[in-house]
Amino acid sequence: MPLPFLTADRAFDTADDVALPFDDRDRWRRPYRPGPWRVGVAAIWLLLASYVLFAAVIIALTDTLTAAGVVFGIALAIIAIALRLLRMGVWVSAHGLRQVRFLHTRTLPWERVSAVRTVQQPVRWLGLPRTVQGQALILVRKDRPADDLPTLLTTHNSDFLARPTAFDRAADAVEAWAEEYQRG
Repeated sequence: MPLPFLTADRAFDTADDVALPFDDRDRWRRPYRPGPWRVGVAAIWLLLASYVLFAAVIIALTDTLTAAGVVFGIALAIIAIALRLLRMGVWVSAHGLRQVRFLHTRTLPWERVSAVRTVQQPVRWLGLPRTVQGQALILVRKDRPADDLPTLLTTHNSDFLARPTAFDRAADAVEAWAEEYQRG
């Protein structure tokens, strides 16, 4: 059973003339695999959730069900955080481009996208305030000024840290989707 957050895990023949190897273009797909940092942090959150769930069972057996329910609710919140961490990233479909962040999701139809391009610029390291020189995939919108360019992916985020070839493949895939749907 394919997992929806692992959409780039199947190999496709690069000799094909098809730049976009997906059968159903109306489904939202992430054109790259989640990075090891993202998966590792989510696994740690899920490990913490297992301990909290075990604590909820012990509390349910020895104390009140109300206290166990509160601890069980905390475990569900931790699981939701881990799943949201795995969903974060850039998703594409025939409808447009979707950037999923931890607290909000922004969807932009292809008609409002002017260009998607890779640039050299200072980027944030793992989303922290520290910046390093790297590459970023930026989105140029038709309805925004050129000085307000949102960053979609960087070489130093949790998906591509120490994986420059994976960043290049992901950036090329997102740029291919943008070119395909800007042509009509």
